Order: sequence, then C-alpha cells, then structure tokens
Amino acid sequence: MKLKITLILSFLLVFGLVAKAQEKVLEPLKVSQIQGINVFGKPVDNQTRCVHWHSDLDIIAIKFKCCDKYYPCFSCHEEEADHEHKVWTKKEFDQKAILCGVCGNELTIQGYMDSNNTCPHCQSAFNPGCSKHYHLYFEIDSK
Repeated sequence: MKLKITLILSFLLVFGLVAKAQEKVLEPLKVSQIQGINVFGKPVDNQTRCVHWHSDLDIIAIKFKCCDKYYPCFSCHEEEADHEHKVWTKKEFDQKAILCGVCGNELTIQGYMDSNNTCPHCQSAFNPGCSKHYHLYFEIDSK
C-alpha cells in the first residue's frame, strides 16, 4: 500500500513538472543587452522580444527620443518610464534609433523605414506590422 501511494505521488509530481515545463512562460528581464546596448522595458529575450510583442519577427527595439533609451515597444516605455514619450520629427530621421535584435546593428529611422522589413546588415526579417504603429514613434503625414 505504501509503495502504491509513493508511486502515485511520484507520478503526480513528475506529471506536474512535465506539464509545467511545456507551458511557454514569458517573464520579463530587467534589462537585456544586444552588442553592449541596453534594452529597457519588459524584454523576454536577448533579441528584443517583449511581453507585449514576441513573434519570431519582433526583433527590433526603438530608441525613444524623450529619454535616449531603447525599448522593445511603446507599451514597455509607457509601463516603465516616468515621463511622456516624444516622437522623432522628420528632420531627425537621420538619427540611429532602431536596433536589430539579432545582430545589434543600429539603423537610422529612415534606413529602417526604407529597409523593406529586413535588416540590411544580417538580413533578418522584421515584423511588417510595426509600420501600423509608426505614429507612436515617428512624425508621419496625416492621411
């Protein structure tokens, strides 16, 4: 009887650990680094993915004009920074403000917008859906 209970408890313990290991848990890091550049907010890996955006293509961080710090996304900045965000003006599109999370290459804003959603340095694909959020980071023409 004792052996049966021990086996059942062992099975439950192992099964519980296996089930737990199969869950994909996204926990934010304090700060991640890519080629020595800090990425703040809530990154979950060292390719700039965060708790908000973490597909295979979510591999850029944006340097925020207001604080000169890289964050994976607007939501990370809003949740972590103690100030309002500012958008980059068109006159500043020559500033390096986009970080490729795969190779650490910094792109100018214009270079990023012209990149066809691909890092010009390592050829990694960027999420084309990010263009829907340009207005949160960059001055854009009204439609």
